Amino acid sequence: MKVLYGFLIIVFLNFQFQLWLGEDSVRELNMLQTELDAQRQINAEIEERNRLLEIEVVELKTGLEAVEERARSELGMIEKGETFYLLLD
Repeated sequence: MKVLYGFLIIVFLNFQFQLWLGEDSVRELNMLQTELDAQRQINAEIEERNRLLEIEVVELKTGLEAVEERARSELGMIEKGETFYLLLD
């Protein structure tokens, strides 16, 4: 009977070790959950950036206002009849 109890205790301890510290353990599950949450946050940020870029592409394709704004800000262009003032500090 003592041999049976000893065997059951060894089996129980082996299962406990695998549950808490072994491969596919609770600890590893928690680490994977943390990584998954971080990746979901990154994906949400990238989706938001993609949404904004998609809106900008649609505006550039359809409206002249966006093209004019880009030309003014990035290329320094002005329309005929406008006066350009350069203010220095």
